[in-house]
Amino acid sequence: MAAAREAWFEAQPDLDPERLIFIDETGLSTRMARLRGRCARGQRLRSGIPHGHWLTTTFVAGLRLSGMRAPMVLDGPMMRDWFLG
Repeated sequence: MAAAREAWFEAQPDLDPERLIFIDETGLSTRMARLRGRCARGQRLRSGIPHGHWLTTTFVAGLRLSGMRAPMVLDGPMMRDWFLG
């Protein structure tokens, strides 16, 4: 493994940064809603949060030196079929 890592490191100068594309994924879920908060003393904190609708949204895009490419929003978590398709 160390030899392969060293060979990869030595080949780095040959990589053209203009041709590299990094795939980045991020997501959010309604489970991420805050359950506690702050407000002025003597006032009640009111905030709507979803109850029982545990939905996930995923955002995927290719990142190049020139900017973002092919952004995509998915209703649900990233699945193998969506990544390959």
